Amino acid sequence: MVDIQRIGSQTDTLGEGPVWCPRQQALYWVDIRQPTLRRLDPAGGRVESWQMPELVGSLALAEDDRVLVALSSELALFDLATGAFERIARPQRVLPDQRFNDGKCDRQGRFWVGSMNNITRDPEGVLYCLDPHGKLVEMLSGIRIPNSLAWSPDGRTMYFADSLLHTIHAYAFDPATGTQGAKRLFARTDPPAIPDGGTVDRDGYLWSAEYDGWRLTRYAPDGRIDRVVELPVQRPTSCMFGGPSLDILYVTTAKQRLSEAELARQPLAGALLALDVGVRGLPEPRFNWAGHPLPGACASGEGRP
Repeated sequence: MVDIQRIGSQTDTLGEGPVWCPRQQALYWVDIRQPTLRRLDPAGGRVESWQMPELVGSLALAEDDRVLVALSSELALFDLATGAFERIARPQRVLPDQRFNDGKCDRQGRFWVGSMNNITRDPEGVLYCLDPHGKLVEMLSGIRIPNSLAWSPDGRTMYFADSLLHTIHAYAFDPATGTQGAKRLFARTDPPAIPDGGTVDRDGYLWSAEYDGWRLTRYAPDGRIDRVVELPVQRPTSCMFGGPSLDILYVTTAKQRLSEAELARQPLAGALLALDVGVRGLPEPRFNWAGHPLPGACASGEGRP
C-alpha cells in the first residue's frame, strides 16, 4: 500500500509541470487553465498563487531565482517579488489556437518545450529547445500533444511522448550539443490512458503519469514495467520528487471535463497529491539564462499589451 495525502485546499482545473526547488525547499507547479503559477511551502503548509496573463503550460526555475514560464504565445521569465515578466523567446511560426505545453530543462540547463493545437489536437505541434542565449530552435514537428519530457541521470537518454499516440520514445542524446540521436520505442499505454508528464528517479527509472489511466507507472531503463501505483483520481498529469531528501513524490492532477457524477466519485480530482513510494529522485536542473532579452519586455501581467 502507498500512503497518499492531499496537499493544500486548492483544486486545479489542469494541474501540471511540478518542479521542486532545493534552494527554497518549495514545490512549484501550474494550473494551465486558470491560468495560475503555484508554490507550496511544505514546512508551513502554505500555497501561494500568481495569476498568469495567458494559459501557462509549464515552467522551469532559472539560476537567478526567477521562474521561466511557457505561456501560450511566448517564453518569459517571471519575478515573483515584483510581478514583472521578461520576454525571452517566441516561435517564428504561430498558428491559430497554438499554445505551449510540457516543458523541462535538460541536464545542461537548456529548456525544452512542446507546442500543440489547444482546440483540434491536429498534428501541428513542435518540440523546441531554448538555449541560454534565448535562441528557440525547432527540434521535432508534427506533434499532437507533447509530453513526458525527461532525461536519464547521465543525460544521455531523452524521453518524449506524443500523448495521443499512446507511446513514449527514448532518444539517444548528446549532452554537450543538445542534439537527439537514434529513436526507439520505449513504452506504450493502453487506451484510454495516455502518457502525460513524468520524471526520472535516482535509479534511472522513469515515472509516468497516465492521464485517464488512474495510475502512475515506473519503467525500468529498458522500458520494462517495474511498478504500477494506482491512484484515486482518473487524471494524474505529472509527477516530481521533492522534500529535503527528494523522497516525496508529488503528483499533479486534473478535474477538467469530468461530469458532476465523476467528480463526486473522485473528490481528489484536481488536488496536489504527495506519495511515499520508497524511492528518491534527482534535483531538477535550472534554466541557465545568459541574459539577452527580446525588446519590449513588459512590466507586469496586469499591464501587458
